Amino acid sequence: MTTLALIRHGPTAWNTEGRLQGRADIPLSPDGEAALAGRRLPPPFSGMAAYSSPLVRARRTAALLGIRAVTIEPRLTELDWGEFEGRTVDDLRARYGAGMAANEARGLDFRPPGGESPRDMQKRIRPFLNDLAESRRSAIAVTHKGMIRAILALATGWDMMGRQPVKLDWRCLHAFTLDGDGTPSVARLNIALEGP
Repeated sequence: MTTLALIRHGPTAWNTEGRLQGRADIPLSPDGEAALAGRRLPPPFSGMAAYSSPLVRARRTAALLGIRAVTIEPRLTELDWGEFEGRTVDDLRARYGAGMAANEARGLDFRPPGGESPRDMQKRIRPFLNDLAESRRSAIAVTHKGMIRAILALATGWDMMGRQPVKLDWRCLHAFTLDGDGTPSVARLNIALEGP
């Protein structure tokens, strides 16, 4: 059985401000660094192969968690928010009104102008999941909220309409098992990190 454990990067200033943060290479905030200080992976996950999104917030999170020999994996990068990058959802709803509501109602096919949809993310990550399944090597990956939600949607059949089928604690690990072709299923969610 192949396990893929996912963890979201620590908080950034844009997270605190509620700004959409996709490909912008925003570092962890001082509070984000402090939140990860002294934290470690739980023992079942500490010896796994390790991957990270290339963005600095994910790479720094891996370093602070003591994850060594990390392979940078571009397919783990956050959603491309296009023209919505750096904006808040409230601002976008006020500016675009019914058009924004209609776009949000598309679920997996929501697409910001000049960006990508969650379904595009799923297509991007599927070859990575398949590679892991074929190698039969369990792994941990430091990635982003959008990517974790896209994989959760693959695992549960959620179409991203309405609320997530389960509430995720973004300070925790989320473990999935991969079948022979890399299709994920939920193993265990909201696994607390070790430490203070």
